[in-house]
Amino acid sequence: MSQSKLTDRFGRTVNYVRLSVTDRCDFRCVYCMAEEMTFLPRQQVLTLEEIARVARTFVSLGTEKIRLTGGEPLVRKDIIELVKEIGTFGLRDFAMTTNGSQLPTMAAPLRKAGLKRLNISLDSLDPEKFASITRTGKLSRVLEGIDAARDAGFKGIKLNTVVMKGGNDHEVPDLVEFARKKNIDITFIEEMPLGEISEHDRGQALCTSEEVRDIVRQQHDLIPTPEDSGGPARYYRMSDSPIKVGFISPHSHNFCSTCNRVRLTVEGRLLLCLGNEHSVDLRRVLRSHPETDDRLRQTIIDSMDLKPERHHFSANGDVQILRFMNMTGG
Repeated sequence: MSQSKLTDRFGRTVNYVRLSVTDRCDFRCVYCMAEEMTFLPRQQVLTLEEIARVARTFVSLGTEKIRLTGGEPLVRKDIIELVKEIGTFGLRDFAMTTNGSQLPTMAAPLRKAGLKRLNISLDSLDPEKFASITRTGKLSRVLEGIDAARDAGFKGIKLNTVVMKGGNDHEVPDLVEFARKKNIDITFIEEMPLGEISEHDRGQALCTSEEVRDIVRQQHDLIPTPEDSGGPARYYRMSDSPIKVGFISPHSHNFCSTCNRVRLTVEGRLLLCLGNEHSVDLRRVLRSHPETDDRLRQTIIDSMDLKPERHHFSANGDVQILRFMNMTGG
């Protein structure tokens, strides 16, 4: 009997896949990658056709949600063609995480190609602070991209903010007001210890979700909501606004017991957990069996036995995982 859903050893159904389409990015955000990065040679990177094969196979195994990530997915050549193909798979949710820099010209084509939702990174509303966090980004371009996404008719737009104590935590109230004004959701994220960085001490910079909630509550009531996005965020509403405020807390609120997702790196490694090195090489399977997806399908099914019960991020700034976030795919 053919398997129609993926279940791991702990009874969790995996129905959400994040696909990294590139390790490259036009920003160099301080919490994501080093300033001088060495990117993968082309032959090590999955082709768009290979990424589509993996996506199609996961959908045949019950995947209902796919998110395209990077690096920055919109710097990948012909990304619209991949969006068009995956857009025909009948997914319940089809999303992309982006830094927003390419959205002024690409928001409308993405919406037309079948993308349903966008998560846009926005860590500061101060042009100078934004430039220092992203190293190469222009805030005005991202704000233009957010407006372009709204104009293109995306109903699901969410801002993602990584909060760093002493860095941008003082901007939390302004970011909430910006989200309210634009009528789009916002999620605040605790920084994850991925990759060696030198710009700041992660242990000292960790701003917990509880601390961010306290900042927001100084100006707004936060009412817990039972809504489940299929991801790790916990959401709150405000009595005087339709938007949701979310919190992702890999340190202070472990969300592993309900983990329903896996990630594919752009070089074809299937990561069974963001906070562990458990992985399976799908690129080798794709390239050694180009005619049929049978072996790929079975390899994905078998990989579920490797999915660990939980991650073990520490809050003292220690790095357990040496790959940078741009390699991981968000």
